[in-house]
Amino acid sequence: MNNMKFDYTRALGFAGKEAIEGYSAITSQSNEALHLKTGKGNDFLGWVKLPGMISGIELADIENTARRLLDKKIDLLVVVGIGGSYLGAKAVIDALSDNFAALKPGTHPLVVFAGQNISEDYLFELRELLSQKEYALVVISKSGTTTEPAIAFRLLKQDIETRYGKAEARERIVAVTDASRGALRKLADSEGYKTYVIPDDVGGRYSVLTPVGLIAIAVAGFDIRQLVEGAADMEKLTAPGVPFSENPAEQYAAVRNELYRKGYMVEIMVNYNPKLHYFAEWWKQLYGESEGKEGKGIFPASVDFTSDLHSMGQYIQEGERKLFETVISVGSPDQTVEIPVDPDNLDGLNFLAGKRVDEVNKMAELGTAIAHVDGGVPNLQISVPRLNEYYLGQLIYFFEKACGISGYVLGVNPFDQPGVEAYKKNMFALLEKPGFEEETKAIKARL
Repeated sequence: MNNMKFDYTRALGFAGKEAIEGYSAITSQSNEALHLKTGKGNDFLGWVKLPGMISGIELADIENTARRLLDKKIDLLVVVGIGGSYLGAKAVIDALSDNFAALKPGTHPLVVFAGQNISEDYLFELRELLSQKEYALVVISKSGTTTEPAIAFRLLKQDIETRYGKAEARERIVAVTDASRGALRKLADSEGYKTYVIPDDVGGRYSVLTPVGLIAIAVAGFDIRQLVEGAADMEKLTAPGVPFSENPAEQYAAVRNELYRKGYMVEIMVNYNPKLHYFAEWWKQLYGESEGKEGKGIFPASVDFTSDLHSMGQYIQEGERKLFETVISVGSPDQTVEIPVDPDNLDGLNFLAGKRVDEVNKMAELGTAIAHVDGGVPNLQISVPRLNEYYLGQLIYFFEKACGISGYVLGVNPFDQPGVEAYKKNMFALLEKPGFEEETKAIKARL
């Protein structure tokens, strides 16, 4: 089976080959530090060897839970979580789903999300929808007290118990939480929910290959074994000891850091398949939360081409020369659509007649890469043969491993997120949460 490929040829005019290869020693050391747990944040490195350690028994248990929920004939699975507790699952499900799955009746329920915002309209409209559907809940929170998912779960728990009664609601709720402590663990134990553990040593943005992501992916009808197998194979391909010239994670980390050193402050994740929109959202959290600290870090952004070539294309081509792009290129689509002949040819497109739409898309991809490089934008390419569970597993682990290496090269701890707490403290103070009396007084004096 072919593997994902990383190609930085189109960046060599901006970051020389010798300079990039000069990172080989530090990327190798950083990679080894991840595996030996000798670097910063080493108490959050459970994801590093996770794919190769997931047992068939664990996967079978998740598959059994998915079947049990499916036996309820549910129309919707609501996943309650925020950040890494929802983005990974949504990224994989969207990448593998029919673009119009929400409008087509299928054999598997749709997966929708709650607790990823504090929008009153969103929660009202979701609850209104659920009142007309059969559904189940997966609630994901290590503590059970994170504001956004805690509000959503409080509302949805009340609704599902009112709808089905407490005994049946218990059968329709799955909790993914801490092994032994926290509000959600206490509630799950007292109510008798089926539970799964968020490993102590796996942070949220690295958790998609744990039950955090796998339960929803399985309920949506996708092959979690192939997803894990792809990740496990990429774990081997990026392991310490694999030479820099053959190690895509070390290469990607090196190129990014050299471009950053040269003044390229923004990385744009580009796709030419709309199914990858939320994969880029997952990637943005992974890199933004891991590297954006201590006044350092590349700003992660994303675009959907060719759509955004008609909106953001002008800036990318001719705006500030502080950005580079990383393109996820998919070799073959799942379907075949050929462009027909039109006798009148009023649109002038008969020169494309008989060609597949994907051929046009690929030439747009190539033409854009050449134009952007000519315009001063370094271009990196990540290629996968097709969009399926196996290659998504490869992509997930590749980006995780490269992120850990890149963060160490940058000199930050890629596994903490101290800045995330700032808004929470202000919000709690403004809401006059008990215990925040002094903060409330101080912040109100500033208003």
